[in-house]
Amino acid sequence: MEIATLLLDGFFLAFEPLNLLLIIGGVVLGLFIGAMPGLGSVNGVAILLPMTYLVPPTSAVIFLGAIYYGAMYGGAISSIMLGIPGASTAVATTFDGRPMALKGEADKALVAAATASFVGGSISVVLFTLFAPPLADVALAFSAPEEFALMLLAFATFVGLGGDDIPKTFFSIFIGLVFSAVGLDIISGEPRLIFMDLPGFFHGINFLVLAIGIYGIGEMLWTIETTKGKVKISQAHITVQRILDTLISLKNGIKVMIMGSFLGYFVGILPAAGATPGALMAYGVAKGMSKDPESFGKGNTNGVLAPEAANNAASTGSMLPMLTLGIPGSPTTAILLGGMVIWGLDPGPMLFVEHKEFVWGLIASLYAANFFAVIINLAFIPAFLWVLRMPFTILAPIIFVLCIIGGYAPTQDMHDVWLMLVFGIVGYLMRKLDYPMAPAVLAIVLGPLAETSMRQSLLMSSGSFEIFFFRPISGSIMAIAITLLFMPLINSFNKTMRREISSWPL
Repeated sequence: MEIATLLLDGFFLAFEPLNLLLIIGGVVLGLFIGAMPGLGSVNGVAILLPMTYLVPPTSAVIFLGAIYYGAMYGGAISSIMLGIPGASTAVATTFDGRPMALKGEADKALVAAATASFVGGSISVVLFTLFAPPLADVALAFSAPEEFALMLLAFATFVGLGGDDIPKTFFSIFIGLVFSAVGLDIISGEPRLIFMDLPGFFHGINFLVLAIGIYGIGEMLWTIETTKGKVKISQAHITVQRILDTLISLKNGIKVMIMGSFLGYFVGILPAAGATPGALMAYGVAKGMSKDPESFGKGNTNGVLAPEAANNAASTGSMLPMLTLGIPGSPTTAILLGGMVIWGLDPGPMLFVEHKEFVWGLIASLYAANFFAVIINLAFIPAFLWVLRMPFTILAPIIFVLCIIGGYAPTQDMHDVWLMLVFGIVGYLMRKLDYPMAPAVLAIVLGPLAETSMRQSLLMSSGSFEIFFFRPISGSIMAIAITLLFMPLINSFNKTMRREISSWPL
């Protein structure tokens, strides 16, 4: 009852004219910030942070939180329309969202992304409201061994449930892990895998550079080759009836959206995990749950629903350790944390006691931001579809220029632009040779997290791998991961035995 009263007070604060205007304005800004390749919520919040000194601290955080929410919705737009991830959190949406657009179903993909984002945002905000303190305790229970086990489980999901060629899947994972290891050693600080001593490799390979190269330039090269430059992708049309039909058809994806929401939220509350791993994990689990896993990567709606529900849920989940523990759950919440400190709000358990008005006003604003985001997103779909009606001879150069901008923006280093072009060719060749790209993308995201947690665990255990198997949580997760890794062998053995048995004379 106390929670309901506090939340009601929060709604009164969130719906004050100034705060409501900031919520709507933040969502619209976030939508376009998220859709711009290479910009994303991190840069958007950082750029607009100085503007918030013109308003009270509570209004400032509400505004930045609305931008964060809008950017999570907006990241899907360029992923679907152009095949360029608007941000790293939207990479998984590209896997099936882009093929849907090429089949003339861009409107369905956009409606699916908006709906899943709304479901993920709604479930995560409710969980945030009801279970903030106990979920913070769960997050604290996850130390280095549990985090490594969770990373291994994510890789095992692609192997055991992916349905792709297993050797090619392993190759894809390993090449991603190699790319993730480029840079300086996390413990000794020694350089490693520095190709030809080029200084640009010292800061490692930026994930967004790889994603834009593979899914932006690589996809464009593949499209040009397969269509001989005569691609026509203007079949998508938008009507109220089509939107309603799509919404009705999404009832078959409710389980996938709920799964993505809970998985994304839980991954989001793990310190330093963020929305990108959650979205990629949700995509892998959705593929494993499907009765037709081969359709993933070719325009399966569930391949859009799962990551979009997960990345929005994770964005809310990442605020939990920020508010309750003072530990940012993602790069964007790290910027929000810095803003809170500047405004004189000290994150931690006492924040819920000393600044109740601020906390519950922020939580209530997330409900409002989620509602306005889905309405604004659906309203702008006709404008997004206009992009697809452009001739490909005009669209391809625009995509290329956006890729260059997106590759340069994160580090402002021309080295990354050249690297992005190389990854574009690599992505094209992987597509041509039928290598799955999703495992490589997952590996370069989770590789640094997995390496850090593994080495911390081995330091804790004086080099013994037993630490991963004899702790209750990590041991259980490792058992599931190992089972999934051996699943292809088990399935192959079962098929062989069935063939042998069926050949026996009766």
